[in-house]
Amino acid sequence: MLSPKRVKHRKIQRGNMPGNATRCNTIAFGDYGMVALDRMWITNRQLEAARVALNRKLKRGGKVWIRVFPDKPYTKKPADTRMGKGKGAPEYWVAVVKPGTVMFEIGGVEAKLAAAAVTLAGAKLPIKSKFVARVDFEIGD
Repeated sequence: MLSPKRVKHRKIQRGNMPGNATRCNTIAFGDYGMVALDRMWITNRQLEAARVALNRKLKRGGKVWIRVFPDKPYTKKPADTRMGKGKGAPEYWVAVVKPGTVMFEIGGVEAKLAAAAVTLAGAKLPIKSKFVARVDFEIGD
């Protein structure tokens, strides 16, 4: 599972996620990508499931880049615990994903196979996503 080796603060506030992605919103490494259409926290387990689905569909061909990293700790208090007594212990790690974020990139395969792999990986994630090609971004720039 993806998780940071060390962090400055063990517990952080939840914050909010207004607006669209201003970083990681273009295809930089591969030829095709998977773009988020919703805003949500993606857990390290969900990212790993999507990565495994991508690699299995591509049959280890091509290259996959993961553009998001779960670096935000999600804390949770134990069940049957009364209010108070401080913040709960970190349970798992999440990545903040906003609309327009390129989550995965694929290179070295044809478009049809990449689209099928992205569709399969998108089914493993709790948000809507779509398949994009690098040429789509070059036209818009």
